[in-house]
Amino acid sequence: MISNSDPSVHAQQLREQIAQHNYNYYVLDEPTVPDAEYDRLFNQLKALEEANPDIITPDSPTQRVGGMASSAFGQVRHDVPMLSLGNAFQESDMRDFDSRVRRALDLPAGDLLSDAASVAYCCEPKLDGLAISLLYENGVLVRGATRGDGTTGEDITANVRTVRNVPLKLRGFGWPAVLEVRGEVYMTKAGFERLNESAREAGSKTFANPRNAAAGSLRQLDSNITARRPLEFCCYGIGRFEGELPDTQVGILHCLRDWGLLISRELQLVDGIDGCLDYYRDIGERRNSLPYEIDGVVFKVNDLAWQRELGFRAREPRWAIAHKFPASEEMTELLDVEFQVGRTGTVTPVARLKPVQVAGVTVSNATLHNMDEVQRLGVMIGDTVIIRRAGDVIPQVMQVVADLRPADARPVHVPEQCPVCGSAVERTQLIKRGRGRQTVTEGVAYRCVGRLACKAQLKQAIMHFVSRRALDIDGLGEKIIEQLIEREMIASPADLYALTYEQVITLEGFAEVSSNNLLLAIQHSKQVTLARFIYALGIPDVGEETAKLLARALGTLARVSQAKQEVLQFLPEVGAEVAHEISSFFQDEHNQTVIHQLRERGVELQEEGELAPEFAASVSLGEFLARLEIPSVASTSAQRLADRFGGLPAIIEADWLDLKQVERLNEKAIKSLREYFQDVAQRQRVLAIEQQLKDFGMHWDSPKAQGAELPLSGQTWVLTGTLETFSRDVAKDYLEDLGAKVAGSVSAKTHCVVAGPGAGSKLAKAEQLGVQVMDEAGLLRLLADHGIDP
Repeated sequence: MISNSDPSVHAQQLREQIAQHNYNYYVLDEPTVPDAEYDRLFNQLKALEEANPDIITPDSPTQRVGGMASSAFGQVRHDVPMLSLGNAFQESDMRDFDSRVRRALDLPAGDLLSDAASVAYCCEPKLDGLAISLLYENGVLVRGATRGDGTTGEDITANVRTVRNVPLKLRGFGWPAVLEVRGEVYMTKAGFERLNESAREAGSKTFANPRNAAAGSLRQLDSNITARRPLEFCCYGIGRFEGELPDTQVGILHCLRDWGLLISRELQLVDGIDGCLDYYRDIGERRNSLPYEIDGVVFKVNDLAWQRELGFRAREPRWAIAHKFPASEEMTELLDVEFQVGRTGTVTPVARLKPVQVAGVTVSNATLHNMDEVQRLGVMIGDTVIIRRAGDVIPQVMQVVADLRPADARPVHVPEQCPVCGSAVERTQLIKRGRGRQTVTEGVAYRCVGRLACKAQLKQAIMHFVSRRALDIDGLGEKIIEQLIEREMIASPADLYALTYEQVITLEGFAEVSSNNLLLAIQHSKQVTLARFIYALGIPDVGEETAKLLARALGTLARVSQAKQEVLQFLPEVGAEVAHEISSFFQDEHNQTVIHQLRERGVELQEEGELAPEFAASVSLGEFLARLEIPSVASTSAQRLADRFGGLPAIIEADWLDLKQVERLNEKAIKSLREYFQDVAQRQRVLAIEQQLKDFGMHWDSPKAQGAELPLSGQTWVLTGTLETFSRDVAKDYLEDLGAKVAGSVSAKTHCVVAGPGAGSKLAKAEQLGVQVMDEAGLLRLLADHGIDP
């Protein structure tokens, strides 16, 4: 029994007792009091606070109730992006994932793997809800945000505070001063049924599935509505933090549980890929008996140092994967196949279906991907087909029920003319050079050749160009772009920069202020980074990450636009097809004209500079020869040739006797080499590639001074604790600009540890190993000495 004459102390005692009961109920699943006793304590606190309003605290459980309706959600930028996960649908996909992890970590494969080198995986069910972020400062919840596009989400703090098992204040001790918790808000099956039952009784619209119900509840403008919904939160990891945390995924989750946050009760740590597959099968068998909906299992490499070493691919981590359960399938009739024209002119078949419910969602359209897929399926208009929501998200046609094919079924044909502009539709071609020969094969895609003369392509190209990740021109939405195109005010992205006030004000919905605002937004977009500009151009197969790579590696638009396909392929993760698309784009006369007009009309590229230091003299002669794919000349032979002759001209001019001096170079390889370089066109092509490597500074004989000039080149630094002048991420950027590698753990090879307040185990290990330790003031002096003024 709680009793205290001081209302403030009494209220705090009640809050602590209620918080403990919440922890027992939601996190431990071990309630220690009946609901009536919990309600009695809660009502006692509520009455006490109503009588003494000055004792109310923001983290009081009474403050979970909803507040006034909001007119809109503010935007929140995630300091650490909330990335998507790659998907696995088959056992083979999982084994491929495990193999990639092993190769990247340089671990032995298969039966050779010893216990000491095994990969431990953290396993959890993949909840079918809405991903959110919770930000705690000094243990108090200060912000909630949706995942959004991974970089920018919506501020839903008021709504998140109403979720009963989200702690408004962390319990215990030891949490970082700043801690961003990430997890899923979901609705249990029972809660979902209760919500729909109430809606039916009230004559309201019901929800299709628990995920939609949870997402819709969190995005209510009136948090009073959210407060009445049976939402729960389960965390699966962290984002930004300032302080010390365990060095394993499972260790972090156990800490979060101790601090009052619910983690999955199905959390397990398993050894190796077979352990993952056993866990997947076990959860799959129990899926229907779980109290919540799941659509698969998430596996993460448990060791955080290994996670950092594995890094990321485009928009997903290399150290995690979601193994999806087979998706729900239904049968329906294929009514027609229409063709849509995309941004790059690709003409894609889309199935129009007799509407059918698939996993709680009404499906009337489904992707057929491309004509190769249409032929593989043998699909005809009028067929009965099996539809699946791939990954429970994207509907696709999986199979034709041949026995139900009607007599009047019609074959699917690619249109000869573009359905939008009437231009010719042609099948793409893939050109590949290998082993001294060029081969041309048919691609899977069909494209409208109308380019920007095709309004569908022009519209999509402009929308891409002005999008937030590209030129970020605020106020240019789809409807406005359609007007500009229909009125023939623009025929390319460059024409946006020639728009006048007299033109804009004639658009529907525009007046003086809105016209000036749009023109001002266009003017502001003229200052753009090289990476954003490359991305905005809409080069096929060049996404945001590839654009960043091209900008960082080659440094200038001139180098990117002039780069030969073979040179581009020396960049990491740029394959033959992507290199072909980049090279073809910049060789196109129309694209050259548009880029020239953009520059002429004031678009200025920021952050152009020299070739990135790590690419200076990065191509060796042996690697260059191996990339030529000369028949019978493998990489080992290529390296021996490089060691023997030292330069390309000497290899080209070498006669039979010269080549016989190369160790273990057989007569077949010698014959291939001589035939290859005796071809005048082939020889000129190779010399042109070598010359461009020289021009760019990537050639094996190019000076490596760029990398050597960096003062911290070759040094490994570690950051720990809290920095007051700037965040650790900013400090990392500064150190990397000076050539240092910034690691997440301390070893004997660490050059220096920068330790701020709150530094823990990393500082202790540095002192144990005798590694140099520097405080924030020392770091600031170091940066100042090298011309960096934060």
